[in-house]
Amino acid sequence: MARGEYKTPGGKLVGVNVDVTTDGRVIDCHVDGDFFVDESGAADVDAAAVMSELGRGLAQGSSAAVVLSRHPRIHVIGAAPSAFDIAFARACSASHVVGREPDGSDAGTARPVAVPSGVGVDVDDHALRRMAINRWRASHIDVVRDRPRTPRDQMRYDEDFARRLAAGLERPTLRIWEWSVPAVIIGRFQSLPDEVDVATARAEGIEMVRRCTGGGAMFVEPGNTITYSLYVPMGFVQGVDIARSYRLCDQWLVDALGALGMDVRFSGLNDIASRHGKIGGAAQRRFPGRDGRPGAVLHHVTLAYDIDAEKMARVLRVSREKMSDKAVRSAVKRVDPLRSQTGMSRETLVRHLIEAATSWGYNGAESK
Repeated sequence: MARGEYKTPGGKLVGVNVDVTTDGRVIDCHVDGDFFVDESGAADVDAAAVMSELGRGLAQGSSAAVVLSRHPRIHVIGAAPSAFDIAFARACSASHVVGREPDGSDAGTARPVAVPSGVGVDVDDHALRRMAINRWRASHIDVVRDRPRTPRDQMRYDEDFARRLAAGLERPTLRIWEWSVPAVIIGRFQSLPDEVDVATARAEGIEMVRRCTGGGAMFVEPGNTITYSLYVPMGFVQGVDIARSYRLCDQWLVDALGALGMDVRFSGLNDIASRHGKIGGAAQRRFPGRDGRPGAVLHHVTLAYDIDAEKMARVLRVSREKMSDKAVRSAVKRVDPLRSQTGMSRETLVRHLIEAATSWGYNGAESK
């Protein structure tokens, strides 16, 4: 088994593991990574099955573009098809596969970021903020603080709630929730052994679970992170592309932290940062509706309040390729806890966020 990786500049990591025979033939290929997949336009297609098909196609000599073209309603976000080809070529090179040599591609071959699906409107930051406020107000979003749950229960609850909303059985909701035990949560398409030191995690009593959204692995401990999920109808993100939809969903948070004097900004596709570093990351999945219903969006965010950086470094595996287009070479240095920037206790900060979300769009927010 050999592995190849490619990190799209400004985008996401693609990993490919190949299994070869003793005479150098590929007999199996598995694709993984922290990319996202939008399948909202394909209620009858499972994105995980498409990724399995992509692995088989690469093993049989097809290009990623050819395989993905068979599923025009499935859109990979954060990595162009060529990124999968490059990662596969690198894996083949590492395992000395007969007749499979790297294609000479370098970091400039893959597009910087795959074009998101959907028809987007061209709006500036100020107009996007007004749009977010108006849609938040029109959605009548409930704000709730949930009880602590196990990581597995939280992942199940998140997906079930989003599917119930898509079926018209729940109201639009912002849920701020708690972890009952330490955990590593990996993205929908990630490889557990390539992202996590499994033995260390088990030895330290850290649970490992997979979420239903894409994106990268995150390390959480009770009391050291702040996590929320936003469940909204598909109309909330209508008319904007994937990248802007992340900003629509998190603009309330940027405003809330900005009110505390923080210099908060959106970074890349799904990160939230300050001038000191990364504060947190978001992930999103869209669930098609049934019986004429428009469907729903699950958008969840984990913010670092007071991360144990040394423990995180022991548990998470971060490859050189993943950090290849970042100015800082350490994932630990890239996470900047909210505690140091706000000076607030976690409980005080959570209460501030709840109050801000409850009143956003109604209490002094500009919406015209």
